[in-house]
Amino acid sequence: MKEVMAIVRQNKVNVTKEALAEAGMPAFTCRKVLGRGKKLIDMTLLRSIVDSGEIPLSATGEHLTESSRLIPKRVFTLMVEDEDVDVAVNTIMDVNSTGNPGDGKIFVLPIYENYRVRDGEMTTEAY
Repeated sequence: MKEVMAIVRQNKVNVTKEALAEAGMPAFTCRKVLGRGKKLIDMTLLRSIVDSGEIPLSATGEHLTESSRLIPKRVFTLMVEDEDVDVAVNTIMDVNSTGNPGDGKIFVLPIYENYRVRDGEMTTEAY
């Protein structure tokens, strides 16, 4: 059994939910998160844009120019059988890939044990 954890843009939640359900994976958790990728922000370029007046001196302009701003994203977590990992990953990639930085990341982790809270029974079911 594997855990598939996908960090995606917040505006892609609905299409991701629908695609996973259509792929036979309706059970997942989705959380709001904040984070940043590795890409560095060119503060010189941003300062020149602000100085030229292209970005308004407002909350929006401040948001665009803050170098340590954490970006709102969504994290989908789903548990799948080993043979379903490729389907889950490809489904998420198909609906979230725009070809631009910030499309997200997908991590696949092993699940060694899982327990049903109701009765404490160890189970091998993915959901």
